[in-house]
Amino acid sequence: MLVRPQFLFTDMSRFRCSIWKGRNRTISARDNKKNQTPINDEIRADVVRLIDEEGVMRGIMSLDEALALAEEADLDLVNISPNADPPVCKILDYGKYRYEQQKKEKNAKKNQHVTEIKEIRLSASIEDHDVEVKAKAATKFLQDGDKVKVSLRFRGRERDYTQLGFDAMKKFADMVADYGVVEKEPKMEGRRMNMFLAPKKDKK
Repeated sequence: MLVRPQFLFTDMSRFRCSIWKGRNRTISARDNKKNQTPINDEIRADVVRLIDEEGVMRGIMSLDEALALAEEADLDLVNISPNADPPVCKILDYGKYRYEQQKKEKNAKKNQHVTEIKEIRLSASIEDHDVEVKAKAATKFLQDGDKVKVSLRFRGRERDYTQLGFDAMKKFADMVADYGVVEKEPKMEGRRMNMFLAPKKDKK
């Protein structure tokens, strides 16, 4: 004899399908796993403050009522303010909403530059041609909006001629002056002299 499993739900209002169908598409928790915005059956609240598809505030109502209105409009119920009490939900086209959010994030990342510190190493006996090559590299870094650390290491008896190092640093700073400014003046640290350059704001 085949026994069919039976399920008892004491509160039918809490039993909802795990897949929401709207606008001829299926949106499930799996589709939305990378998104932090609760939608449709993912919303965990007894009551919500609803804004309808026209942007009209409909007031506080049960989640079931809000879901029914969203389904009637053939749209999605999106929790746009989960930390509010009660949460604020809006009826809208979630696919379009997610596209616009991703577009905003993409534009924000595009306009955002993470400043890095690039290092250029010199020596007390470096040739003028090599200084020019390194100055061009530093200019490129500054144009990209990065800071530049210029370091010069003294070897052996070169430590007794630190003034040559200061002169070399000043010369280097002058060579990139159109694109960078001295953020930290040359300073001795052990056998190494360091100087920091920052990009000119109007030259980024």
